[in-house]
Amino acid sequence: MTENPRHADTPRARRPVIEVVRAGALTTVQDLGRHGLAHLGVPRSGALDEPAHRLANRLVGNLESAATLETTLTGTAVRLHAAATVAVTGAPAPVRIDGRPAAWGAPVHVPAGAVLDVGTATHGLRSYVAFSGGIEVSPVLGSRSTDLLSGLGPSPLSNGDRLPLGRRNATISAPRARGDGPGQA
Repeated sequence: MTENPRHADTPRARRPVIEVVRAGALTTVQDLGRHGLAHLGVPRSGALDEPAHRLANRLVGNLESAATLETTLTGTAVRLHAAATVAVTGAPAPVRIDGRPAAWGAPVHVPAGAVLDVGTATHGLRSYVAFSGGIEVSPVLGSRSTDLLSGLGPSPLSNGDRLPLGRRNATISAPRARGDGPGQA
């Protein structure tokens, strides 16, 4: 059985997943792209705002090359099926965890089962959402990035998609969402 890069339900993929609740206008998986293949007609692709992508990954303890979600204008909402540290960077946007305001541009702990909602950008166009461990869809030609023109990589996200998360590279001290601490319901 081969792993569907869009769905993390296969035996090989027994790892944390996120489930897309609201895909937004255009949300894609992006990393640093496919370098060195232009002579074969393969575009670089990758995050359009590379500094924001790198910062989001650093905030959650990932390598800068880990895959993130790149949202365009209207944000996205995902349910985490395992606790994770997340960070939203790039275009400023309201961030909510189960309806409660959360920090933008800082690492935040999201408990298992909670919905992370990144709203419409208030300034700029693209926001980046990093998860501890990164998005672990199958790489294509060395990259996990979506390339809309060539059709390489995963398709833009749709409601109901399930994406696997990788293993955490580091422990980050992130503020917990209210109601997520010891002894709180």
